[in-house]
Amino acid sequence: MPNSILFEQGEHRNVLLEDFSHGLAVQANQHVIIHNGEGIILDPGGHKVYTKVLSETTHLLGRSKLKYLFLSHQDPDIIAAANGWLMTTDALAYISKLWVRFVPHFGLDRLVEERLLPIPDEGMVIDLAGLELLVLPAHFLHSCGNFHLYDPLSKILYTGDLGASLGMEYIFVEDFDAHMQYMDGFHRRYMACNAALRPWVKMVRQLDIDMIAPQHGAMFRGKEMVTKFLNYLEELQCGADIMQDVYHIPGQ
Repeated sequence: MPNSILFEQGEHRNVLLEDFSHGLAVQANQHVIIHNGEGIILDPGGHKVYTKVLSETTHLLGRSKLKYLFLSHQDPDIIAAANGWLMTTDALAYISKLWVRFVPHFGLDRLVEERLLPIPDEGMVIDLAGLELLVLPAHFLHSCGNFHLYDPLSKILYTGDLGASLGMEYIFVEDFDAHMQYMDGFHRRYMACNAALRPWVKMVRQLDIDMIAPQHGAMFRGKEMVTKFLNYLEELQCGADIMQDVYHIPGQ
Protein backbone atom coordinates (compact mmCIF):
# COMPACT_ATOMS: atom_id res chain seq x y z
CA MET A 1 0.00 0.00 0.00
CA PRO A 2 1.22 3.56 -0.57
CA ASN A 3 2.04 5.93 2.26
CA SER A 4 -1.14 7.40 3.69
CA ILE A 5 -1.60 10.85 5.17
CA LEU A 6 -3.91 10.24 8.10
CA PHE A 7 -4.18 13.92 9.05
CA GLU A 8 -2.85 17.19 7.67
CA GLN A 9 -3.38 20.73 8.92
CA GLY A 10 -0.99 23.57 8.17
CA GLU A 11 2.50 22.50 9.23
CA HIS A 12 1.23 19.33 10.89
CA ARG A 13 1.06 15.88 9.28
CA ASN A 14 0.44 12.35 10.53
CA VAL A 15 1.70 9.80 8.02
CA LEU A 16 1.36 6.03 7.90
CA LEU A 17 4.38 4.57 6.13
CA GLU A 18 4.15 1.76 3.62
CA ASP A 19 4.42 -1.75 5.07
CA PHE A 20 8.03 -2.76 4.46
CA SER A 21 7.79 -6.15 6.16
CA HIS A 22 8.08 -9.33 4.11
CA GLY A 23 8.52 -13.08 4.41
CA LEU A 24 8.17 -14.54 7.90
CA ALA A 25 8.41 -11.13 9.59
CA VAL A 26 5.16 -9.91 11.15
CA GLN A 27 3.47 -7.01 9.36
CA ALA A 28 4.20 -3.73 11.14
CA ASN A 29 3.11 -0.13 10.68
CA GLN A 30 5.47 2.77 11.11
CA HIS A 31 4.03 6.21 11.83
CA VAL A 32 5.63 9.64 11.46
CA ILE A 33 4.30 12.86 12.99
CA ILE A 34 5.69 16.14 11.68
CA HIS A 35 4.89 19.45 13.37
CA ASN A 36 6.37 22.87 12.64
CA GLY A 37 9.73 21.58 11.43
CA GLU A 38 10.20 18.71 13.89
CA GLY A 39 9.38 15.03 13.51
CA ILE A 40 8.91 11.90 15.57
CA ILE A 41 8.81 8.31 14.33
CA LEU A 42 6.87 5.72 16.28
CA ASP A 43 8.16 2.15 16.65
CA PRO A 44 10.58 2.39 13.70
CA GLY A 45 11.21 -1.34 13.35
CA GLY A 46 13.99 -3.87 12.94
CA HIS A 47 17.04 -4.36 10.74
CA LYS A 48 15.22 -5.72 7.68
CA VAL A 49 13.16 -2.56 7.21
CA TYR A 50 15.65 -0.02 8.59
CA THR A 51 17.15 1.24 5.33
CA LYS A 52 13.82 1.71 3.56
CA VAL A 53 12.05 3.24 6.56
CA LEU A 54 14.94 5.64 7.18
CA SER A 55 14.94 6.69 3.51
CA GLU A 56 11.18 7.20 3.45
CA THR A 57 11.21 9.13 6.72
CA THR A 58 14.02 11.39 5.49
CA HIS A 59 12.02 12.08 2.33
CA LEU A 60 8.88 12.89 4.33
CA LEU A 61 10.73 15.20 6.70
CA GLY A 62 12.27 17.30 3.95
CA ARG A 63 13.76 20.27 5.77
CA SER A 64 12.21 19.22 9.05
CA LYS A 65 14.38 17.58 11.70
CA LEU A 66 13.82 14.16 13.24
CA LYS A 67 13.63 15.08 16.90
CA TYR A 68 12.44 11.86 18.56
CA LEU A 69 12.06 8.11 18.33
CA PHE A 70 9.15 6.75 20.36
CA LEU A 71 9.56 3.10 21.36
CA SER A 72 6.34 1.77 22.84
CA HIS A 73 7.99 -1.35 24.27
CA GLN A 74 10.96 -3.68 23.86
CA ASP A 75 9.98 -6.08 21.05
CA PRO A 76 12.50 -6.49 18.19
CA ASP A 77 10.00 -5.33 15.53
CA ILE A 78 10.15 -1.97 17.34
CA ILE A 79 13.68 -1.45 18.59
CA ALA A 80 16.08 -3.83 16.83
CA ALA A 81 17.38 -1.06 14.55
CA ALA A 82 17.53 1.63 17.27
CA ASN A 83 21.32 1.88 16.96
CA GLY A 84 21.09 2.73 13.27
CA TRP A 85 18.57 5.50 13.90
CA LEU A 86 20.62 7.02 16.71
CA MET A 87 23.90 6.77 14.77
CA THR A 88 22.51 8.42 11.62
CA THR A 89 20.35 11.13 13.25
CA ASP A 90 20.52 13.42 16.27
CA ALA A 91 17.17 12.17 17.58
CA LEU A 92 16.39 11.35 21.19
CA ALA A 93 14.81 7.94 21.82
CA TYR A 94 12.21 7.37 24.54
CA ILE A 95 11.37 3.96 25.99
CA SER A 96 10.09 2.62 29.32
CA LYS A 97 12.62 2.91 32.12
CA LEU A 98 12.36 -0.89 32.43
CA TRP A 99 14.01 -1.44 29.05
CA VAL A 100 16.81 1.14 28.93
CA ARG A 101 19.41 -1.39 30.03
CA PHE A 102 18.08 -4.10 27.72
CA VAL A 103 18.15 -2.13 24.45
CA PRO A 104 22.00 -2.15 24.37
CA HIS A 105 21.80 -5.92 23.81
CA PHE A 106 20.57 -5.10 20.30
CA GLY A 107 23.95 -3.51 19.65
CA LEU A 108 23.56 0.06 20.87
CA ASP A 109 26.83 1.95 20.45
CA ARG A 110 28.22 3.69 23.53
CA LEU A 111 28.42 6.91 21.50
CA VAL A 112 24.62 7.15 21.44
CA GLU A 113 23.64 5.60 24.78
CA GLU A 114 23.04 9.00 26.38
CA ARG A 115 20.26 9.68 23.84
CA LEU A 116 18.23 6.65 24.97
CA LEU A 117 15.97 8.17 27.61
CA PRO A 118 13.63 6.54 30.17
CA ILE A 119 9.88 7.07 30.37
CA PRO A 120 8.60 6.91 33.97
CA ASP A 121 5.80 4.44 34.72
CA GLU A 122 3.20 7.20 34.89
CA GLY A 123 4.04 8.50 31.40
CA MET A 124 5.09 11.98 30.35
CA VAL A 125 4.62 14.82 27.86
CA ILE A 126 6.87 15.15 24.81
CA ASP A 127 7.20 18.63 23.31
CA LEU A 128 7.27 18.48 19.51
CA ALA A 129 7.90 22.05 18.35
CA GLY A 130 5.33 23.36 20.82
CA LEU A 131 2.82 20.52 20.45
CA GLU A 132 2.41 18.47 23.62
CA LEU A 133 2.22 14.78 22.75
CA LEU A 134 0.93 12.62 25.60
CA VAL A 135 2.81 9.43 26.46
CA LEU A 136 0.23 7.26 28.21
CA PRO A 137 0.83 4.22 30.43
CA ALA A 138 -0.35 0.95 28.90
CA HIS A 139 1.51 -1.52 31.08
CA PHE A 140 0.94 -5.26 30.51
CA LEU A 141 -0.76 -4.50 27.17
CA HIS A 142 1.18 -6.54 26.37
CA SER A 143 4.60 -5.59 27.78
CA CYS A 144 5.18 -4.89 31.48
CA GLY A 145 6.78 -1.58 30.44
CA ASN A 146 4.47 -0.32 27.71
CA PHE A 147 3.29 3.09 26.48
CA HIS A 148 0.97 4.63 23.91
CA LEU A 149 1.13 8.08 22.34
CA TYR A 150 -1.71 10.56 21.80
CA ASP A 151 -1.55 13.47 19.38
CA PRO A 152 -4.12 16.06 20.55
CA LEU A 153 -4.10 17.96 17.25
CA SER A 154 -4.96 15.06 14.96
CA LYS A 155 -6.79 13.26 17.79
CA ILE A 156 -5.00 10.03 16.89
CA LEU A 157 -4.11 7.55 19.62
CA TYR A 158 -1.21 5.29 18.68
CA THR A 159 -1.57 2.03 20.59
CA GLY A 160 1.32 -0.26 19.68
CA ASP A 161 0.23 -3.91 19.91
CA LEU A 162 -3.15 -3.07 21.43
CA GLY A 163 -5.63 -3.19 18.57
CA ALA A 164 -3.30 -5.24 16.40
CA SER A 165 -4.78 -7.42 13.67
CA LEU A 166 -3.20 -9.80 11.20
CA GLY A 167 -4.14 -11.18 7.81
CA MET A 168 -6.54 -8.63 6.31
CA GLU A 169 -5.86 -6.40 3.27
CA TYR A 170 -7.62 -3.17 4.32
CA ILE A 171 -6.09 -0.38 6.41
CA PHE A 172 -9.30 0.95 8.03
CA VAL A 173 -11.86 -1.17 9.86
CA GLU A 174 -15.29 -0.71 8.27
CA ASP A 175 -17.16 -3.63 9.88
CA PHE A 176 -16.10 -4.25 13.48
CA ASP A 177 -17.79 -7.64 13.81
CA ALA A 178 -16.25 -8.92 10.58
CA HIS A 179 -12.86 -7.61 11.71
CA MET A 180 -12.91 -9.68 14.91
CA GLN A 181 -11.56 -12.77 13.12
CA TYR A 182 -8.27 -10.91 12.49
CA MET A 183 -7.96 -9.41 15.97
CA ASP A 184 -9.60 -11.47 18.69
CA GLY A 185 -7.18 -14.40 18.91
CA PHE A 186 -4.19 -12.08 19.12
CA HIS A 187 -5.68 -10.09 21.99
CA ARG A 188 -6.79 -13.12 23.97
CA ARG A 189 -3.25 -14.50 23.88
CA TYR A 190 -1.02 -11.39 23.95
CA MET A 191 -2.82 -9.14 26.44
CA ALA A 192 -2.15 -9.90 30.10
CA CYS A 193 -5.61 -9.81 31.67
CA ASN A 194 -8.82 -7.84 31.92
CA ALA A 195 -7.53 -6.15 35.09
CA ALA A 196 -4.89 -4.43 32.94
CA LEU A 197 -7.36 -3.44 30.23
CA ARG A 198 -10.03 -1.77 32.37
CA PRO A 199 -7.94 1.09 33.84
CA TRP A 200 -6.50 1.78 30.39
CA VAL A 201 -9.98 2.03 28.88
CA LYS A 202 -11.11 4.31 31.72
CA MET A 203 -8.11 6.57 31.10
CA VAL A 204 -8.43 6.90 27.33
CA ARG A 205 -12.19 7.49 27.43
CA GLN A 206 -11.25 10.93 28.80
CA LEU A 207 -9.49 11.79 25.52
CA ASP A 208 -11.08 13.14 22.34
CA ILE A 209 -10.12 10.35 19.91
CA ASP A 210 -10.91 10.34 16.20
CA MET A 211 -8.66 7.41 15.33
CA ILE A 212 -6.84 4.52 17.01
CA ALA A 213 -3.74 3.42 15.11
CA PRO A 214 -2.11 0.13 16.20
CA GLN A 215 1.37 -0.98 15.17
CA HIS A 216 0.02 -4.00 13.29
CA GLY A 217 -2.89 -4.15 10.88
CA ALA A 218 -5.94 -1.95 10.40
CA MET A 219 -6.90 1.27 12.15
CA PHE A 220 -10.13 2.28 13.87
CA ARG A 221 -11.40 5.52 12.32
CA GLY A 222 -14.28 7.60 13.64
CA LYS A 223 -15.77 7.91 17.10
CA GLU A 224 -18.28 5.10 16.60
CA MET A 225 -15.56 2.61 15.67
CA VAL A 226 -13.30 3.84 18.49
CA THR A 227 -16.13 3.32 20.97
CA LYS A 228 -16.78 -0.21 19.69
CA PHE A 229 -13.12 -1.06 20.16
CA LEU A 230 -13.02 0.35 23.70
CA ASN A 231 -16.21 -1.52 24.62
CA TYR A 232 -14.66 -4.73 23.30
CA LEU A 233 -11.50 -4.29 25.39
CA GLU A 234 -13.40 -3.36 28.53
CA GLU A 235 -15.08 -6.77 28.67
CA LEU A 236 -12.34 -8.90 27.11
CA GLN A 237 -11.17 -11.97 29.02
CA CYS A 238 -7.59 -12.64 28.00
CA GLY A 239 -4.17 -13.85 29.06
CA ALA A 240 -4.12 -14.97 32.68
CA ASP A 241 -7.93 -14.85 32.77
CA ILE A 242 -8.29 -17.78 30.40
CA MET A 243 -5.02 -19.76 30.34
CA GLN A 244 -5.22 -21.87 33.48
CA ASP A 245 -5.58 -25.06 31.43
CA VAL A 246 -2.05 -24.86 30.00
CA TYR A 247 -0.42 -25.08 33.43
CA HIS A 248 0.30 -28.78 33.74
CA ILE A 249 3.40 -30.93 33.57
CA PRO A 250 4.02 -31.79 29.89
CA GLY A 251 3.46 -35.45 29.07
CA GLN A 252 1.26 -36.13 32.10
